[in-house]
Amino acid sequence: MTMLPQATNDIIITGLFSLKELWLIWLAVSSVILLCLMYIDKAKAIKGKWRISEKTLLLLSALGGFLGGIIGMYLFRHKTKKWYFHAVFILSAIAHLSIIFILYFK
Repeated sequence: MTMLPQATNDIIITGLFSLKELWLIWLAVSSVILLCLMYIDKAKAIKGKWRISEKTLLLLSALGGFLGGIIGMYLFRHKTKKWYFHAVFILSAIAHLSIIFILYFK
């Protein structure tokens, strides 16, 4: 006999994680990845080597890595003069935090 989740509005995926938990895991993983990419890009900028494209950094932020991007921006002082990085990070944060709010307080 399988046990059903107590909250009927909680979608269980593969029996291990709910949609809410998967969303939070994704946000954490993508943030760590973007934080690492911001560090790598800054290090390459200092050395004058090949860089990670801005499109890649912005896309990963839009897909959920906004927190790592914001932390990386100020921790490594990287891309702080580019207004569109601020805009994309803030808009991404608003969008993903809205999704979290909907998932948890719907």
